[in-house]
Amino acid sequence: MHTIRLTPLEEDTGTRLDSFLSRRVEGLTRSAAARLLAEGCVTCDGAVPGKSYRIAGGEELCVTLPEAEEPEAVPQDIPLDVVYEDEDVIVVNKPVGMVVHPAPGHPDGTLVNALLHHCGDSLSGIGGEKRPGIVHRIDRDTSGLIIAAKNDAAHLALAAQLADHTLARTYECLSVGSFRQDSGTVDAPIGRSRSDRKKMAVVVGGRPAITHWEVLARYPGVTHLRCRLETGRTHQIRVHLAYIGHPILGDTVYGNRKPVPGLTGQCLHATGLRFLHPRTGRPVELTCPRPEEFERMLVKLQKRI
Repeated sequence: MHTIRLTPLEEDTGTRLDSFLSRRVEGLTRSAAARLLAEGCVTCDGAVPGKSYRIAGGEELCVTLPEAEEPEAVPQDIPLDVVYEDEDVIVVNKPVGMVVHPAPGHPDGTLVNALLHHCGDSLSGIGGEKRPGIVHRIDRDTSGLIIAAKNDAAHLALAAQLADHTLARTYECLSVGSFRQDSGTVDAPIGRSRSDRKKMAVVVGGRPAITHWEVLARYPGVTHLRCRLETGRTHQIRVHLAYIGHPILGDTVYGNRKPVPGLTGQCLHATGLRFLHPRTGRPVELTCPRPEEFERMLVKLQKRI
C-alpha cells in the first residue's frame, strides 16, 4: 500500500471526486476510484468524503492505493500489420488504441500479447516477461512504426542505437495553430508534471529532450508537421508542441479536453524508422502510410482552403 496526496486545481472545481481521481492517478479507472471511495481509502482534509462528493477547490486529498499487480503477458491471436521481419527484428505499424505492453488496467490485447503469438519464443528476454523484445514505446493513442528484437544480441544493439541516435524516428502530426517559421527545434527538459502525475511536462531539472520540427503544409488553424526525435522521453512530441502553444489535434491530455470529431486519438503518427541492422550493420529505412483517420482529417482541412 502507498499513499499519494493531491491538490485540485481551480479548473477541477465542481468535478465529481471519482472522475477527478481517474484523471489524476495514473492507471486508475473511474470504477476503481469509486471502489476506493467506498472502501474509505480516500480522505478530503482528513475526513472521508461521500461517494458523490464534488471538488470545492483547494482541499487536500489523500489516496491510499494497493500495490498494483503486474499482469502476465500471454500470447493472443491479434492481427499485426508487419512492415518488416527477419530472424533478428520485427517492425510493426501499431494502430491507434493499442497499448504496447500489459499494465494495470490493460492486462491483455496489447502489442506484446500479439507479438508473443506471432513470434512464439523468439522474442528477446531483456525486457522481462512483461516487455519481451520491446526496444522503445509509442503511446496508446499514437499510431505507427515500432521495432521489437527477436534475440538479446539484437536488443542490445538496437538499445545502443537508440541511445546514440543511430536509430532515428520520424513522426507526422497535425498541430493546432499557425507557425511563422518553416522549421525549428524545441530543446526543453521533460519530467513528471508537479500538478498531475498522469502527465509529463517541461520542468526544471527534467531529463534533456530535443524535438526538431518542420512544416509540411498550413491550413486554417492547423499545421501539418514532420517531427524528428533526438531524444525519446515519454510523450515528448505532445509535451513539446503543447509547451510552445501548438498542441496536437485530438490530444485531450495536453490540448483541448474536448475530443475532435472523427479522431479516436491524437493526430500523431510514427511514419519513419531508420536503424542499422543488428546483425549485418546495413542501414534499414522503413516508412508506413498515415492512418485513415489522419488522411480523412487532411481532406477536411484541404477543403477549408
